Amino acid sequence: MADTRIKTPFTKNDARALHCGETILLSGTIYTARDAAHIRLINSIRQGEPLPFDIENAIVYYAGPTPAKPGDMIGSAGPTTSGRMDSAAPLLIASGMTAMIGKGPRSHDVIEAMRKHGAVYFGAIGGAGALLARCVKSSQVIVYEDLGTEAIRKLTVKNMPLTVIIDCNGNDLYIKGRDDYLQSLNNE
Repeated sequence: MADTRIKTPFTKNDARALHCGETILLSGTIYTARDAAHIRLINSIRQGEPLPFDIENAIVYYAGPTPAKPGDMIGSAGPTTSGRMDSAAPLLIASGMTAMIGKGPRSHDVIEAMRKHGAVYFGAIGGAGALLARCVKSSQVIVYEDLGTEAIRKLTVKNMPLTVIIDCNGNDLYIKGRDDYLQSLNNE
């Protein structure tokens, strides 16, 4: 089965067309944000301030790329543990974010927000940051430069390989994969 090719902006209809376990190749604009940046983003929303980028139909990558070596576009750009953003994700999803990229399971509240508002969670392979960096065609810090590697960056990516971990219906590959494996053991 061939990977589904996805381009940004990534709408709710695009999100609803994807299914748990499906592999995709993502091209277009995404934004990096980690813990400290998420705190600032949700504080801005709560104070009625505009966000530093258009969150509507946006994809946020939970990554803090390392500094680029001379001649490189970006340093290693692997995913960080998504659970650290779980307290902020429901508000960002409700504000229009349609996808997140990271690694690890998500909380019940995040999954419920995804179901309610039409968002998905993509998994990127942890430990493959140098390889994922090859997908980055441009990188620009757009805000919170004082956070160093955790500043929000606007990235242009091409054919970034991802897997739909949790779809808009709440189907979770971490649960489905385990259940499928246990079922296969029972069928031996």
